[in-house]
Amino acid sequence: MKRICFLVMASLLVLASGCAQRVARCTAPEDNPAHHYLRGMDALEAGKLDLAAEKFDRALYCDEGFSAAYGGKAMVAALRAAGLSDPRYREVEAQQAREDLEKAGKLAEGAADRFAFQVATIRVLTALKGKEWLESAEDAYHKARGLQLDEQRLPYYEGKEAASYFMGLAYLHAYVFRKAEDKFRETLDSRRMGKWNEPADLAWKKTSKILRAMGGITVGDVGKRIAVQDSVSRGDLAALLVDELKLDKLFAGRIPVKSELAAMKAEFTPADILTYPFRDEVMTIMKWRVRGLEPKYDQTTKAYLFKPDDKVLRGEMAFILEDVLIKLTGNERLATAYFGQDRSPFPDVKPTSPYYNAVLNMTSRGIMEGDLSGEFRINEPVDGAEAILAVRMLQQKMNIY
Repeated sequence: MKRICFLVMASLLVLASGCAQRVARCTAPEDNPAHHYLRGMDALEAGKLDLAAEKFDRALYCDEGFSAAYGGKAMVAALRAAGLSDPRYREVEAQQAREDLEKAGKLAEGAADRFAFQVATIRVLTALKGKEWLESAEDAYHKARGLQLDEQRLPYYEGKEAASYFMGLAYLHAYVFRKAEDKFRETLDSRRMGKWNEPADLAWKKTSKILRAMGGITVGDVGKRIAVQDSVSRGDLAALLVDELKLDKLFAGRIPVKSELAAMKAEFTPADILTYPFRDEVMTIMKWRVRGLEPKYDQTTKAYLFKPDDKVLRGEMAFILEDVLIKLTGNERLATAYFGQDRSPFPDVKPTSPYYNAVLNMTSRGIMEGDLSGEFRINEPVDGAEAILAVRMLQQKMNIY
């Protein structure tokens, strides 16, 4: 009997000791939280949000107290929210982002964890915006830069200059271009061959280009939103021309007969702009029949649509601005000024191209310019800074202020 009691007690002690020890869920060499976190961050930077979420979840399965993985999940949810138009669905993702970010902050133990948390805070705020978001992002930036830490213990960010880079992106999203440029330069000055040098260099060049484009003019909210874009859509360009160039007023001023002006209107409203945010601007462009921004026939719907989300190529931009110039000056000869030429100054724009005349009209007047390589890049999308700069140069040539 005593022997049986002893065995029972011994078994209970073994079970108790087993429960007291934390059993590792992930035991394979590469099945560890740090590995999954790094792969998740790589996926996040590549825009693969589902894969990133999967990797962060696996990191937390391996270690449920892994602060940085919660920060990663918060960034995924924030970026998902930013891509949603329905305010209800957007708020669900935004709330998830805030909850995950809060968990990341509570679980942050060392300086490296706190740094990752502060950078995640900057990135989440940049995606979600909201009330006084920029001030909160600046606070997180100063906290991150003020940490005393061994940068070799930053497994993903690798250096404190990462905080400067993402704060630069925050300023860019807030349209505070001069501060954005300063933060990108600060990132580049931190070290020669840092992980964030290449993206910071690209962002710095882009911001400098925006500042150059905006020099000497006051750009409104539409212009600022367009300025940061890597490509400009047909709807964006319509809004830029109408809101920044005041195109409706300029064109109207060149029609002396009020009855003719009152009778002018767009022939119809394309179905794809009925709820479009720049609907009025598109209708104004259609009213004045700006070449290159006419509705297009859509084979699928068998109807003429404006296609506001289609990207504007540089050749198309030249064609559109040429028509604006012709309408403003009343000089119809501009439309054929360079017909019959045998040689082109641009290797990628042949004299037989439908855009050749427009490209020459724009470049000869300094309204648009070619690339350093000598090409015009006729089939590449117009970026926001290029669009703003072209409008600015057109204003100067026409003395439009």
